[in-house]
Amino acid sequence: MIYSLSLFLQMNQGTISKLIHGKGFGFIAQEGKDEELFFHTTALENVSFEELKEGDAVTFEIGEGPKGPNATNVNKADANAAPAEESAEEEA
Repeated sequence: MIYSLSLFLQMNQGTISKLIHGKGFGFIAQEGKDEELFFHTTALENVSFEELKEGDAVTFEIGEGPKGPNATNVNKADANAAPAEESAEEEA
C-alpha cells in the first residue's frame, strides 16, 4: 500500500506576523516558539497572498530552504471552517 507522506506529517500552527507585499513573502510566528519562519507566496495552498492579513491564523509544514528552515504548504487555519459557520448562521 502507498501512503502520502503528508498523512504522517503534523501540521504546525502559527499566525502571520509580517507580510512584504511588494516581494511576495512574509513571516509566520510559530505557536509556542520564539523563532519566526519565512514563507514565500509559492508555499501557499488554497489561499492567495492577497487574502492574507497580519494576525491571520495559519497551519503549515516546516521545510528546508536555501537559507534555513521555512514554512511550506501554508493554509489559512479557518479556511475549512468558514462554510460550516456560514451554514450554521443561515439555519439560526
